[in-house]
Amino acid sequence: MRLSIRAILAALALLGSVLLAPAASATPARGVTAKLLAQHTVGDTDYVLREITIDPGGSTGWHRHLGTLHGVVRGGVLSHFAADCASDGVYHRGQTITERPGYVHVGRNLGTESLVLEVLYVLPHGAPLAVDEPNPGCDFQ
Repeated sequence: MRLSIRAILAALALLGSVLLAPAASATPARGVTAKLLAQHTVGDTDYVLREITIDPGGSTGWHRHLGTLHGVVRGGVLSHFAADCASDGVYHRGQTITERPGYVHVGRNLGTESLVLEVLYVLPHGAPLAVDEPNPGCDFQ
């Protein structure tokens, strides 16, 4: 069943409080800020909804996740790269992205306006939001 990010946000907002969180910690992140919108645990699964902003020229740094992420671009353009240094997608306002567990990647803002994402993290309970990874040999961060 497909749920919109807005529907998920509404459900999580009823279950949790709205809090602020630090920026993503992938290595080396540049120009990234994040706001925690909602957080809730069901059984052994954490659901975390965040708004992530990446400044022009900014990057998440190389990282992976221990669970699945579902995101939607709210503004700007996300340039997404895999560990083989190849682009695996360019996502514009309104487009969605899903990241699978263990997939090493970097998100970059190569545009001139701020990139704003809404991201739902579906993680094993207690798992970090991201696990830093070294640059796999690409000539960019």
